Amino acid sequence: MKKYLAEAVGTMVLVLMGCGVAVSLGCDPVNNIPAVVGTALAFGLSVVAMAYTIGGISGCHINPAITLGCWLTGRMNSKDAIGYICGQVVGAFIGSALLALLVSNVDGMEGTGANDLQAGVTMIGGLLAEIIFTCVFVLVVLGATSKTNGATNNFAGLAIGLSLVLVHLVCIRYTGTSVNPARSLAPAVFQGGTALTNLWIFIVGPFVGAACAAGIWKMIHPEKK
Repeated sequence: MKKYLAEAVGTMVLVLMGCGVAVSLGCDPVNNIPAVVGTALAFGLSVVAMAYTIGGISGCHINPAITLGCWLTGRMNSKDAIGYICGQVVGAFIGSALLALLVSNVDGMEGTGANDLQAGVTMIGGLLAEIIFTCVFVLVVLGATSKTNGATNNFAGLAIGLSLVLVHLVCIRYTGTSVNPARSLAPAVFQGGTALTNLWIFIVGPFVGAACAAGIWKMIHPEKK
């Protein structure tokens, strides 16, 4: 149970801080590039912070796509996978609720940092972006935390956080960057509108991308160090 609670706490922090910065800075991939960089850093730094806070308890997935990737590669059993995902979703809702409460008490601020298709991006384009970049991100996670990496996995939290920054810098222009179904679900429920209508993209895309990453990792990882 402590592992599931740790995942809830970690995901809450990720959503509160990452989405919070996006809302506070007014992240706009066309008209506010500094805010894009700030948002990317916020999500990456949140992962780094939580990796060194709860990594020793749960491994710090804080993302159902990562949990799926670990389950498909045999790193965890079905019971834990379900418990992790439930914890992550609960944590995301807590984080979004706190953000919504903060935003409601500030004039001129609105939204909860929900993902949505950006200007000119088609449904297929958004889905492809989420599949591709989730695949890259989860592949980094699987590789950085592999036992075959020896001492280098001591820096896994840093590598994963920096890769999430990179993914955000590329993908924000397409979808606002999800690569995390829990991160998308909760803010969309609070924000509503097209973010809720297009929510399926940010659930299906990351899960498909995670499955692809698991398949790639099974093909390339060494059996022994």
